[in-house]
Parts: sequence; structure tokens; C-alpha cells
Amino acid sequence: MRITVSGLPGSGTTSLSRYLAEHHGFEVISAGEVFRQLAQEHTMELAEFGRLAEQNSSFDTMIDARQKEIASQRDNIIVEGRLSGWMVTDANLKIWLVAPIGCRIKRIIFRDHVINEETAKQITIERERCEAERYRSYYNIDINDLSLYHLVLNSEHWGIAALGAIVDTAIDGLKK
Repeated sequence: MRITVSGLPGSGTTSLSRYLAEHHGFEVISAGEVFRQLAQEHTMELAEFGRLAEQNSSFDTMIDARQKEIASQRDNIIVEGRLSGWMVTDANLKIWLVAPIGCRIKRIIFRDHVINEETAKQITIERERCEAERYRSYYNIDINDLSLYHLVLNSEHWGIAALGAIVDTAIDGLKK
């Protein structure tokens, strides 16, 4: 089984992916973690690294191609990342998580140790703008088009265990 988990920064994609991996024994491939690691390796903030990636498409295309390649060669995998649903065309289940910007900012502050809400909001808005431009430019993808997803879930309303239970039900249904 191949599952994709996508959503905007702070929507809970990594947490849900880890839950599903633990409960179903799936392997997780995360584009966001790879992107954050690359930013750290270049000693850059995410937004700054995003602007660099905007000027040099090799960063994005390398991450996207690697995810696609791994997903095509393995079963029982969760591919987590903004474009996973678009890249893993044969996924059995494609999930998009949503949450209001205020909710996502609080999570980002905690996760990325950002000093304050205004800074986190500015970084996040710039990152989302930059990514949306790159996706449109590189692949002609409108990141706001959710029509290819099987499930769109609001992570503000449910914790990871509740979201996981919803997805567990979907997975069980697919196995029958």
C-alpha cells in the first residue's frame, strides 16, 4: 500500500505520517525533513533556503524525483510532503491536512523554535508563496487544487490519534 500525506506547513503531516507508520508498520519518506536538513546544511533559514531553491530548481526536482523513485519501488510506504499526492500518482490513499494559519503558526513556533508569532507568520507566508510559485513554474501544479485527494481533514479539530483513527478506517476499507 502507498499513502501520501500532504498539507501546508504546520498542518500536522509529519505527526500523522509517524502515527500511521507506527500503527501499520509503514516506512516514511518525508520531503519536508529533507528540505529542512538541506537548509541547515547550508546554514540558512527555511524562507531564505526557499528563495535559493526558487532560483535553482535542482533542489526541488532532486527531492521530488527521489520521493517518486522510492515510492515506485516499495510497498507499505507513506510519502509525506507538499507534492506527494501529485508525485505518487499510483498511491492507494492520498490525504491533505488543513488547519487555519493561526493554528499552524502555533505549531511552527513550537516545532521550529521560532521566537514569536509575527516572525513565524512572516516566515510561513513567504515559504508558502515561494513554494506555490515553484510548483506552478516547475510542474504546472496549483497547490490549492485538492481534487486529487481522497481525504481532506482539518487537523485543528482533531488530535493525531483521532486523525489517525479516521485514516485507519480508510486503510482498513482499502484492504478489504
